Amino acid sequence: MIQRGISACEATGAITWLPLFHGLQAQAEAARGQTDRAFTLLAEALQTAQRTGERWFAAELNRHKGQLLLRQGHSEVAEELYRKALSIARTQEAKLWELRAARDLARLWGEQGRRTEARDLVAPVYGWFTEGFDTADLKEAKALLDQLA
Repeated sequence: MIQRGISACEATGAITWLPLFHGLQAQAEAARGQTDRAFTLLAEALQTAQRTGERWFAAELNRHKGQLLLRQGHSEVAEELYRKALSIARTQEAKLWELRAARDLARLWGEQGRRTEARDLVAPVYGWFTEGFDTADLKEAKALLDQLA
C-alpha cells in the first residue's frame, strides 16, 4: 500500500513528503526482513531530502539507518548515525527526533557499559517535555532512564 501511494504521488510529479514516505516504506521492509530493500529506500530518502532541501525528516532517516546497521552488528557505524541524527534534530530544534536519537544512542552506550554517559544524554532531553508522558516515546525514554539509574 505504501508503494502504491508513493507511485501515485510520483506520477503527479510531486516530490514533497517523499523522504517521509520512503522512510516509512523502509521501516515496513525492515519489519518484513527485507533489509537490503530497506537500505535502498533509506538511501533514496536521504538523497531526495538532500536534493530538495526537505530535511525535516533527515534525523529520523539517519536514526533508522543506524538501527538497521546495529541489527547487523555494526555498532560503530550505528553510533555515528545516531550522533548525526541527534545533531540534525538539535539544529532543527526537533525535540521528538532528538529524544528518539538520544534514546537509541543511550541504549547502545548502556549495552557498552557507558551507563552514566547514556543517562546524562537522555535525561535532559526527557526533562524538556512537560506533557505526553503516556506516549510510547516518552514511556520508552523513562524506562531506559530507570534502567540506567
